[in-house]
Amino acid sequence: MTPDEYCQHKAAQSGSSFYYSFLFLPPERRRAITALYAFCREVDDIVDECADTGVAHAKLAWWRQELVRLYAGEPQHPVARALEPALQSFGIKHEYLAEIIDGMEMDLSQNRYLDFAALEQYCHRVAGVVGLLAASIFGYRDERTLAYAHTLGLAFQLTNIIRDVGEDGRKGRIYLPMSELQQFKVGAADILHAHQSDNFVRLMAFQIERAERYYAAAFEKLPEVDRKAQRPGLIMAAIYRALLAEIEADGCRVLTQSTALTPVRKLWIAWKTWMTA
Repeated sequence: MTPDEYCQHKAAQSGSSFYYSFLFLPPERRRAITALYAFCREVDDIVDECADTGVAHAKLAWWRQELVRLYAGEPQHPVARALEPALQSFGIKHEYLAEIIDGMEMDLSQNRYLDFAALEQYCHRVAGVVGLLAASIFGYRDERTLAYAHTLGLAFQLTNIIRDVGEDGRKGRIYLPMSELQQFKVGAADILHAHQSDNFVRLMAFQIERAERYYAAAFEKLPEVDRKAQRPGLIMAAIYRALLAEIEADGCRVLTQSTALTPVRKLWIAWKTWMTA
């Protein structure tokens, strides 16, 4: 299996909506964004799958060294080898990849966030910088596109948090800010033990509204000159906003069930957005 095939398998196997946004890209850009996505999956899987935090820290430390090797032209891992041709072509910065690892390490040291400012820092590391890297791969002519891409990355992560409240709670993690749980009179135990209530529904409606504001803010920042180049991000936004609408229409029952769009619907949204964006 070649490095590119490894990354392609990693992306397809995950079932992520991001996969559908890559389908219409030219081959060189598609290989680069798939390699970037595979990198994010590799380091994220370490946090999700390692029960021993010491082992997880050691594996993330290995990846930090692998980044050093990558930028020295000596990568070992298939994902790093797949990323290597894209470093110069698309301006993939070492510090951004390292910051993604910083975000993953936050998951090893904390499972609560006091307020939204603290959560936003986490979102910046695990998603905002990914948006910046993705924008470089897709191509842009106006520097303002980077602000769009960063804000869109935050919107994606806020959507992930909303979708995964129940799943994260079963792992003992709560990404919803503690100050907002208090504001809506929802206890941490309600999240951890999947206790649905009217207050919880109001809390989730607040989270959905904020995520939608981030999408709107991102779209406002996207210069028209780069709109076509940035269509993969617009595809993801269309898929994720459809997911938010499904969650809201279903009564925000994210504590006990996982809402997802079918592959056919994702493909339809992707094609429609690509043709009209």
